[in-house]
Amino acid sequence: MRCRRATLADCHAATGAVVVIDVLRAFTTAAHAFARGAREILLVATVEEALALRARHPGSLIIGEVDALPVPGFDLPNSPAALARLDLTGRCLIQRTTAGTQGICRAPRDRPLFAASLCNASATARHLRALGAEIVTLVETGRRDSDSGDEDRACADLLEMLLAGDEPDLPGIAARVHQAPAAAKFADPARPEFPAEDLPLAA
Repeated sequence: MRCRRATLADCHAATGAVVVIDVLRAFTTAAHAFARGAREILLVATVEEALALRARHPGSLIIGEVDALPVPGFDLPNSPAALARLDLTGRCLIQRTTAGTQGICRAPRDRPLFAASLCNASATARHLRALGAEIVTLVETGRRDSDSGDEDRACADLLEMLLAGDEPDLPGIAARVHQAPAAAKFADPARPEFPAEDLPLAA
């Protein structure tokens, strides 16, 4: 099994099975939503799509953000901590985010497609092995330049280790997420849209 890397800029050309990674926070939030009982999560690219889908799915909830900020009209922020006390049993969620759901929507739809974070990395690797994929493209949605996206790069590294059958350094992977530039805002009390509780839920 060969692994390739991609970003939002080139994931439209991804080959093989495609794993779209967003640790902070789209697919961490999605994993926690499923843990709270959500039945399904519909991933969309735009605010307009999210609102239209909610109108067609009575009882559904929109979760997400635009440029990390809450969106008027959405039901929940893109925050795993915001779900901690909710009972989502049987609920349909609609998720729109600036990184993770964009990667899903831009990736080719004619091949196996996965959404991953550290929360479901092991399960994702098991599914990829069972699939027998020869090529896996790991899309690091948080990577914009050489100084950004190490939280997603850490998850991609973990997936590569798991797929190769290597023993991963899980504390080291978690530390990389906590030390990534994108993690700093979760320690900033002036940024309430980034609750400190989100970070340990992601890593």
